[in-house]
Amino acid sequence: MARKKSLDGTGKLLAAAPTRRIPMREFSRSLPMSLLRAREAVMRQFRPSLRRHDLTEQQWRILRALAAIDAIEVTELARIAFLLGPSLSRILRDLEARRLIERKTPKTDLRRAVVSISKKGVRLMAMVAPSSEAIYAAITKRYGARKLAELQEMLGALEQSLAGMELADEGRAGIGSERKFA
Repeated sequence: MARKKSLDGTGKLLAAAPTRRIPMREFSRSLPMSLLRAREAVMRQFRPSLRRHDLTEQQWRILRALAAIDAIEVTELARIAFLLGPSLSRILRDLEARRLIERKTPKTDLRRAVVSISKKGVRLMAMVAPSSEAIYAAITKRYGARKLAELQEMLGALEQSLAGMELADEGRAGIGSERKFA
């Protein structure tokens, strides 16, 4: 195993660390990590505003989803908001306690729950919206409207191209060392 020299945060040379030869792209070039870093950079802009309104990122995501529709079944909300069922249940309980959402059980199927945003939830969104739109405007000004639109189109295209992709479809099981991993 080869040794690689590293610097600490002050530029001083640290003891040589072993370099592992694993058939993977550099960590810094990992698509999932690049997307996570970009998401974090974006969310860092929105968090202070959400905190001022006593909202978590996930609560805001749910309110945003509910504001765009009349009502939705809980399982479908979990899918579109990219939340796991147990997390969504806790978040909905908190939002319901704050009277920001309403939950109903259809008489035809008591196992299902349908949620919608309440009038109080709509009022809260109207209070947060100006700040949210100002942040979007600042991001757009800094990054560029054209580039931001292209990025959103590219991300949508990436999502579409990967929809339904399965390992077996690509015959990936036997690719071996030439395979590029995330």
